[in-house]
Amino acid sequence: METDAAIVRRAIDGDERAMRLLWNQHAPHVEAVVRRLAGDPDLAEDIAQEVWIQIFRALPSWRGDAKFSTWIHRVAINRTLNALRRVKRLAATETGIEEDSAVVEQDAERRMLAQTIESAARQLSPGARTVFLLHDVEGYTHEEIATELGITPGGSKSQLFKARAKLRRLLAPLMEQRASNGGVDGENGGNYEGHYAAQ
Repeated sequence: METDAAIVRRAIDGDERAMRLLWNQHAPHVEAVVRRLAGDPDLAEDIAQEVWIQIFRALPSWRGDAKFSTWIHRVAINRTLNALRRVKRLAATETGIEEDSAVVEQDAERRMLAQTIESAARQLSPGARTVFLLHDVEGYTHEEIATELGITPGGSKSQLFKARAKLRRLLAPLMEQRASNGGVDGENGGNYEGHYAAQ
């Protein structure tokens, strides 16, 4: 089996089969990252094309000190954030929200829960959704998010608090239904980020 490094070297040299192989292997993950950050399917499709152009242009900068999949993931995030800035989708929209509690157990319904959370995340303001995805899904620190988005760490924390609170409110009906069916384990409650990140 050919290694990523060998495939990348061939792609850098202009080998179209190598480029196609990289795209086939990594496109589903890249598209999922872009779709989550963009929120809008049509916009995500356009951005994903830009991301791949950037990936192929930047191939020589991959030195192999990190896994190729990790490197390509980071490029996808950075390029998507740049594109969202350009279309002014990161304007913070303040919304009045109430804190509600919801619990989610870790079980065989992981995929369904992740899809539900993703749908709820699309209802967040662009700024809050982006901070939530970067912090709770991608593992960025508030300082890193502040640098990426041109805001303060305090602003990032505020957006994350609002995003989590609104997600709890949006997911509360689902959690109440699951609780009434005896499907919630209090010990594992509240870990919606884990379900979402695992997909």
